[in-house]
Amino acid sequence: MGFTKKYKLHSLVYYDYINDAYSALNREKQLKNWKRKWKIELIEKINPQWRDLYYEL
Repeated sequence: MGFTKKYKLHSLVYYDYINDAYSALNREKQLKNWKRKWKIELIEKINPQWRDLYYEL
């Protein structure tokens, strides 16, 4: 079962463009160590209305 299905997620509110897999894995590990408050602040800095960004990709 995938992450989005397991947790019943339905909106994309934040994403990063990463050039290579190694950098992407490092960024994922970095964000996993962040406090929830920091993650929310990151999202709201880029997407204050928490719009679904899926269609903007």
